Amino acid sequence: MARIRSVKPETWVSETLSEVSIPAMVTFLGMTNHADDHGRHRDVAAIVYGLVWPMREEITRADVEDHLQQLAAAGAICRYTGCDGRRYFHYPTWRNHQKIDKPSLSRLPACPHCEPDRCGVCKGPCIQRSALAAAAGSHSEDSASAPGVFAETSANAPVAVDQQPEPSAPAAKAGIGIASPQAGPGHVPSPAGKKAAGQAAFTEDSPKARRHLPEPSAPGSRILDPGSSFPTGRQAPDADTVSANQLIGEYVTACAERPPGSVIGHLGKVTKALLAEGIAPEHVRAGLRRFAEIQGHPSRLPSLVNDAMNAGSARLAQPGFRPTVPAHQAWTNPVDAVAAYAEEL
Repeated sequence: MARIRSVKPETWVSETLSEVSIPAMVTFLGMTNHADDHGRHRDVAAIVYGLVWPMREEITRADVEDHLQQLAAAGAICRYTGCDGRRYFHYPTWRNHQKIDKPSLSRLPACPHCEPDRCGVCKGPCIQRSALAAAAGSHSEDSASAPGVFAETSANAPVAVDQQPEPSAPAAKAGIGIASPQAGPGHVPSPAGKKAAGQAAFTEDSPKARRHLPEPSAPGSRILDPGSSFPTGRQAPDADTVSANQLIGEYVTACAERPPGSVIGHLGKVTKALLAEGIAPEHVRAGLRRFAEIQGHPSRLPSLVNDAMNAGSARLAQPGFRPTVPAHQAWTNPVDAVAAYAEEL
């Protein structure tokens, strides 16, 4: 991750950087933004090229490798091989020019030549470096003993077969010997004159049985287990399901020019609401087709869909159209008022 680094005024009058070319100096300054808080980075020309020169076609990876060689020859960087076998470089004067508040721990190996700091791979003092130092110290000192022979016997040396303790005299008289792990069923006695070393199979089984998986792990997504009866992930939509995006896409394709984005977005919201009400996609498609012909505000789409749904079926109540609806008759004065209002008079 790139970081903000400072460039001191002494950089422009540095005798070390004056020995390299100007592109190599740019590589030097550019990699300070990508080195970690300890001034370390991968020593791969392709990576450095992609970080510093991504917008320059006149600089190639071979040029970047030449920049690194110039900087290493001038002493501006130190190239080394870490304990993990990969190549790295670091800035020897990093702490003199970069003041970092609360630096993070490095994840890269330390330089075995000039950095005694924490190794990011070994999580502490470098194990390989310690082993090399110990090997160098052992070769530098003259050993009094012959090669391959230790001067002193280790206190934890294994006891030989002939060094096993003998039973005491009272125990021997009583016929009690030293307990041997071989004394059990299936024990084959040792030949005469030889003592058993005590290597024998265990007569009892281990109390912890070896665990076996009931079934192999099934490949696939961990979010939705193919073998679970209660799926927790998102299910794929049915093949015959028509979405609002599909209907809007058909509408945009039918237009001679692409409509503005606000119109498409408004139509998408209205279309999604109509499908959520349970209206058939064919009716919504017919309304969009009619909308493409007459255009207008997207809020007209529900009325056009209604026309497609109920065209020719909705009529006003007319005499004789429905048996349950009485025919309308105009008010007229009765001919015989006495007979018409006999109950009210």
